[in-house]
Amino acid sequence: MGWSALTVATVPLGLTGAAPALAGGPPGREGVAESAQESYQRAFQETVANDKAIRRHTVPGREFLYRPRQLLVAPQDLGRVMARLRALGHQVTEGRGFAGVGRLVFAQETDVPSVVTRLRDPRQWPEQPVPKVQPHHVLVGFGNIMGNPGAPPRVAPALPAPDPARLGEGAGVTVGFCDTGIWGQAAAAHPQWLGGSYLPETDDVDPLYVASGHLALQGGHGTFVAGVIRQAAPGVGLDPEAALDPNGLGDEESLTAAIGRLSPQVTVVNLSLGYFTQDDQPPLPMVNVLAGLRPRVAVVAAAGNGGTARPSWPAASPRVLAVAAVAPGPTPADYSGFGSWVDACTAGDRTSTYVDGELWLPGEPALVFRRFASWAGTSFATAHVAGRLAALMTSAGLDAEAARAALLAAPRWHPDYGVLVG
Repeated sequence: MGWSALTVATVPLGLTGAAPALAGGPPGREGVAESAQESYQRAFQETVANDKAIRRHTVPGREFLYRPRQLLVAPQDLGRVMARLRALGHQVTEGRGFAGVGRLVFAQETDVPSVVTRLRDPRQWPEQPVPKVQPHHVLVGFGNIMGNPGAPPRVAPALPAPDPARLGEGAGVTVGFCDTGIWGQAAAAHPQWLGGSYLPETDDVDPLYVASGHLALQGGHGTFVAGVIRQAAPGVGLDPEAALDPNGLGDEESLTAAIGRLSPQVTVVNLSLGYFTQDDQPPLPMVNVLAGLRPRVAVVAAAGNGGTARPSWPAASPRVLAVAAVAPGPTPADYSGFGSWVDACTAGDRTSTYVDGELWLPGEPALVFRRFASWAGTSFATAHVAGRLAALMTSAGLDAEAARAALLAAPRWHPDYGVLVG
């Protein structure tokens, strides 16, 4: 990262297509017992279903999650949209906007997707431009948006120390990552991998736990991502920002705010997260935020774990380097997003820095973690590509945009997966 009603079904929401196979055999899920995978999915789906601040649009192939009673509107369209809604009998007030987008709030529970569909209908606006409107999307929408194919992390042994000969890779480059935050003890627990790599700040700390020592479903995801980035570029600096809670849930407001808090020193932005949108339209807040970034900043984002060609945002934006995952072989990982909008791919199953705690899943023995784990998904493929981009910047003396262009100059490994990054 990374969800139907979200029901307690074991098939991930958004699993609407099959990844195209290459020669060498069909892809398969790796390294997790089916019962643990099902329990993890069920626990996550129940968490989302019980969240009173999430609503679910469940039309097959068009699923997305959104905040109730909120409508996001381009500023130039606010007045006429508000007037039209009131003429249709809706009680609506203007709320606090964000990321250059206005927000309207309905007084009562409303079927926001139906309202959006009506407002996007050109017949509603004769001789006028159609207003730009959308729901306030929630940062979920795949089987598990946070970067794993509906499966929990796995207990793993400690990583060996970084190779001293590689400590210059990425040196002088800062990678910002917007995620669940980072474990408050990450630097002390992982001195060789994370010590001295970032400036600890209170608002960046991942809360991790739902109870004493009991991990939330995505607690530690940001710490894992940090370790993957540093394995790909051991000299790189990090700037963690919290965009998601420890269950892996956030929204467009929390994501754009986290991007806005990134240090000016950040030249590579890692977004191991994403979401589907209504009608697969580019999301207004992200369009604005990406347009406002400095031109030489590279953004790398996960293609998602829906196993579908449906575009995941922000990865599908032309401004963003979209990353899919491959399984050993290499062959396409069956959980990975894919399509012509994907720019690069790499192995999604990795071992990295993690946290201390126990993950309890329904009907399963506790998974007891001691600072390291293995996990699979496009989140971790994305983090590796972000790190390799930083390493290329130092080895070739390039800025981030030039390094991105150099990375993508190689022939595409597969039309739907882009360049294969080692």
